Amino acid sequence: MCKQETNTPYPPVPFDPELAVALEQMLLGMPVFDSIESIVTARWEIAKTRVMTDEMLSRDGKFLVEDRTVPGPPDAPDISLLVIRPNGAASPGPVFYNIHGGGMIMGTHRNIYNELLDWAEEFNAAIISVKYRLAPETKHPGPVEDCYAGLKWAAEHSEEMGIGSGKIIIIGRSAGGGLAAATALLARDRGGPALAAQMLLCPMLDDRNNTPSAIQGEGRGVWDRLANKCGWTALLGEAQGGPDVSQYAAPARASDLSNLPPTYIDVGAAETFRDEAIAYANNIWYAGGQAELHVFSGVFHGHDGFVPQAAVSRDTMNARICWLRRIIM
Repeated sequence: MCKQETNTPYPPVPFDPELAVALEQMLLGMPVFDSIESIVTARWEIAKTRVMTDEMLSRDGKFLVEDRTVPGPPDAPDISLLVIRPNGAASPGPVFYNIHGGGMIMGTHRNIYNELLDWAEEFNAAIISVKYRLAPETKHPGPVEDCYAGLKWAAEHSEEMGIGSGKIIIIGRSAGGGLAAATALLARDRGGPALAAQMLLCPMLDDRNNTPSAIQGEGRGVWDRLANKCGWTALLGEAQGGPDVSQYAAPARASDLSNLPPTYIDVGAAETFRDEAIAYANNIWYAGGQAELHVFSGVFHGHDGFVPQAAVSRDTMNARICWLRRIIM
């Protein structure tokens, strides 16, 4: 959460009524991210409420759950991967390569949403979730290079573990969506691994933090402009918002979005990331690529995770699974 500010040159987009009621209660217990110093204090309180145990992830034995330590980027520490694979599957399905959210500053590879497990059940898929180093302790390019190293390992070892048919779908939410987009750019520019698709869910793509939607929503919702600046500054330091930020840090900086895999993007109309997500889809289309974009009315950041029972949250999740069925089948 962030300090409440109301002075913006744009009137705020109203929240969906069902979400607005829930949001009012949610904000009472949320920490404020207004400085680098505020991060460490808040991150562990948030992280411990969203971590899935092996028992929860296994779904009564439907999945085998394993922690793997694999080589990290050159001259960097090893990284941890959480591998969740169907138990006793006759034939391996796709691999969902998951990058967790958390504003670049918090979270863990065990922040697995039930929605992702539902997808793994339906498609007989494995999940490989990467634990990347967090900012501000690790600046760019550390986090995205960790994500890329994990992706390479997944591509090289999935068949020997019996968890994939070569079809890898990279998925990220919020900061994880930005890192997923950046990892896909690295995979394209380094000649692999090949990706079947990318899912960017309310992605954090633009360090400049100056779009109308960022300004419009200042002081509102669960991740506003002030919190966003805090996250990007943690990752980039003084370079944040300046002219020399890499596309692999902030994918909105990319001038060429050609030759990317089919892409799914969703975002809320009432959240900070709306305009950068729309622009990213546009730039994929301008480059002749495939993108499906959903902008959900009255939606704040992460609404479906916080209020999954709301009608618009159910619509959000339904749109995702329909797209996956078309991509995978």
